Amino acid sequence: MKYTIKNDDIRELNGSENVDFPKYTTQLINIASQTAQGTRPNVVGQLSDLFPEYLGEEENISVESWTKWYLERHPESMNVATDRIYNLVEKLKVAIQLIDRDMIEKWVKDLVIDKTYNGLYFQQAILMDLAKKKNMPFQRSIAEDETKGIDGYVGGIPYSVKPVSYKSMGHLSEEINVKMIYYKKTKTGLSIEVED
Repeated sequence: MKYTIKNDDIRELNGSENVDFPKYTTQLINIASQTAQGTRPNVVGQLSDLFPEYLGEEENISVESWTKWYLERHPESMNVATDRIYNLVEKLKVAIQLIDRDMIEKWVKDLVIDKTYNGLYFQQAILMDLAKKKNMPFQRSIAEDETKGIDGYVGGIPYSVKPVSYKSMGHLSEEINVKMIYYKKTKTGLSIEVED
C-alpha cells in the first residue's frame, strides 16, 4: 500500500499548532534568520540530537512535553533567536525601501553578466595580472593553442591556467607541456601559484 500524509495532517495527528502566516512573510523571516544566524545550533541547540534525546527520556510524548523538556535545557534560546531575527528584519525594512526597479536591474546584470564572467573566466584575469606584474605583454591563445592546453602567453611564454585541484588529478590523460599557473578561489579573491 502506498499513500501520502499531508503536512497539515501530520500537525493534526501530532497535536501541534498550525500557524497561518501572511503571504511572503515566512520567506523574509527565513532570509533574516539565515543572515542573522538566529536558529544555528550555537543559539537553539542541535535539534537533530536534542529531539532523539527527548524521545529517549520522556514517556508521555506530546508537543507540550517537548516544549517543557526543551525550554528546561535551553531557557533563553528562543528569545535570543527571536531577537537576532527581529533586529535583522528591522534592518531589512529600511533596506527594502531603497530597492527600486533600477536597482533590481543592476543587480540582475551584476549576477547574470559580471559575476558569471568574473567567476567563471579566471584565466584571462590571472594571465593579465601576471603580465602586469612582470611588465610584459599578454596575448590570448588561439584555438590551435587551446588544443595544447595553452590559455595565453605572457612575454611570449605559454601558460596553462588550472585550479589547484588539477594537481591531484593524476588520472587525466591530458599532458600539458607549458608553464602552469594554479589558482584557488578564496573568500576574498584568488590565490595564485605560478610555476617557475
